[in-house]
Amino acid sequence: MIKIIKYNDEEGRRLTEGLLSRSQLEHGNVQHIVDGILADIKANGDEALFRYTKEFDKFDVNKSNILVTKAEIEEAYSKVDDDLIRVIKRAAERIKAFHEKQKTNSWLEPSSNGEMLGQLIRPLERVGVYVPGGKAAYPSSVLMNIIPAKVAGVDEIVMTTPPSQNGSVYPTTIVAADIAGVDRIYKAGGAQAVGALAFGTETIPKVDKIVGPGNIFVALAKRSVYGYVNIDSVAGPSEILILADDSADPVFVAADLLSQAEHDELASAVLITDSAELAKKVQSEAEKQTELLERKDIIKKSIDNYGAIIVVNDFDQACELCNRIAPEHMELSTREPFALLPKIRNAGAIFLGHYTPEPLGDYMAGPNHVLPTGGTARFFSPLSIDDYIKKSSIISFSKSALEELGDDVIKFAKAEGLTAHANSVKVRL
Repeated sequence: MIKIIKYNDEEGRRLTEGLLSRSQLEHGNVQHIVDGILADIKANGDEALFRYTKEFDKFDVNKSNILVTKAEIEEAYSKVDDDLIRVIKRAAERIKAFHEKQKTNSWLEPSSNGEMLGQLIRPLERVGVYVPGGKAAYPSSVLMNIIPAKVAGVDEIVMTTPPSQNGSVYPTTIVAADIAGVDRIYKAGGAQAVGALAFGTETIPKVDKIVGPGNIFVALAKRSVYGYVNIDSVAGPSEILILADDSADPVFVAADLLSQAEHDELASAVLITDSAELAKKVQSEAEKQTELLERKDIIKKSIDNYGAIIVVNDFDQACELCNRIAPEHMELSTREPFALLPKIRNAGAIFLGHYTPEPLGDYMAGPNHVLPTGGTARFFSPLSIDDYIKKSSIISFSKSALEELGDDVIKFAKAEGLTAHANSVKVRL
């Protein structure tokens, strides 16, 4: 049963520390194993990649069968329900439309004195998207990672995903990737796939950035190759924080809490309310609904360890606590959610109103569902086309423009003891 806490500063501090200390990256010897795999891939390329794929995925992969073929893509479409294909296409259109609005242009601003400054925006040349295999397929994550890259204008988008023992890939994964606009799909998973994308092998090309979720091996591998390539983030457990008043429906609130708790045992589901009556109703409703859900064992562990209903004195106190937790997903389930919005400083995605459940954002709304976790919404943003571009500064000075600033540059350089810097300007004057 989800616990009800009467808020005070000590309880708030303890709860916040508990939520922010959750980690999927503290797993004993896993980092050592990951480092060994990455070193092997870097040194031995395809030979190591094929060896690990056979060992971990039980598929005898080679250069001739590692790439998903056009025939396999056509076969995947035949295996996916037509109505689901329609839904995936509709989601893709909405995701694309949202991310199109994020585009920014290069700019160049001349001045009358011969000075010209600007910024050049260019997409990355090649991006690698990691898609988990294992026990489930998540076509929504495929869309969320590939479509912004496509909108940004990335030249080549390659995807890796673990194969089954017979070398097949989830049909929904292939279909979603094809609809999103992927260029190539490789049958490779785990730390070995991350290594292949980061270093390049004879078969898989080196990329500029790796995005996408994965298990502990994938997360640690991404963290380890950062610097060789860029990465999106090292994602932590999922979380939802709901801020609700007595206008909220306890059935809705309980359902939304459980929708995140079912992700895994480290997921966090927290309700903050000023209504003791709502707190009790949500507690009862959550217990009732849990028993009807397929993943109830996971939900119970998540709720027991990282779930809570916090009763606060007022919404000023509630917003202060929300901003300290900086949740991945935040729902404002109140009479006037837009009135509270200016008080929310830290959240990955904010869902306003009684009829805006978090799963809407996971699948169909359009904004990206790859969000900062573990309190990192204090300084990180959702995945966007900004993650797939790079910016270059443009500087052009005429002789007269340089003369206006030259003496100041020389003085600054000398103050830092960099006389060669000063001389570079001096010889032009």
